Amino acid sequence: MLNTIYGSVISGTPTFGGLLVCTVCSLIFGFAVAAVYMFQNKYSKSLAVTLVLLPATVQIIIMIVNGNIGAGVAVAGTFSLVRFRSVPGNAKDIGSLFFAMALGLITGMGYLFYAFVFLLLIGGVSLLLAYLRFGQGETNARVLRITIPENLDYDGLFDDVFKKFGVRAELEKARTTNMGSLYELTYMVRLKSETIPKKFMDELRCRNGNLNILMSREQREGEEL
Repeated sequence: MLNTIYGSVISGTPTFGGLLVCTVCSLIFGFAVAAVYMFQNKYSKSLAVTLVLLPATVQIIIMIVNGNIGAGVAVAGTFSLVRFRSVPGNAKDIGSLFFAMALGLITGMGYLFYAFVFLLLIGGVSLLLAYLRFGQGETNARVLRITIPENLDYDGLFDDVFKKFGVRAELEKARTTNMGSLYELTYMVRLKSETIPKKFMDELRCRNGNLNILMSREQREGEEL
């Protein structure tokens, strides 16, 4: 009984019944991988659908070439044919693709129990890390861009406003715009909360002559691969 659970459901040449069982399990595992990927994450429909179908696709290829000398070439080809989308994807996208492909490799060899355990372990850890927001960093970090006239000295120009609202700010970059008639200052700021106080923005507008002010979330380098 234990050998049946822990062993492979296929032996020798795969049968139609074994192929059908493994394919159904691969699709179920694919849905689970897609659900884990979409949990508290920005995602695209095309990638979510790909994660559902990818384990079954890899599994069928592995089962068809099982016991054949071309198995190694087929496995390598499976990995090399996967393009991580035409637009840049992030690390979580790529990790989810490898997760789905690994499940397809395991089910393709007929080890459904081990595939289920692998899904529980990796999927459970992924959900836990997403729930705990592991590695997310500060949620109050913002990029602040302020445009000022060229006749203003930008050194320490807004320090009193930052201090008044308890904002930690560091001037990262200053550049000229509009044929040199304006300066654009880029600050890295840390707010007290995730919300942006309207009074804070109003005082900045009064100080810079009601020119453009932009505050956005921090864009971390290396987020996209």
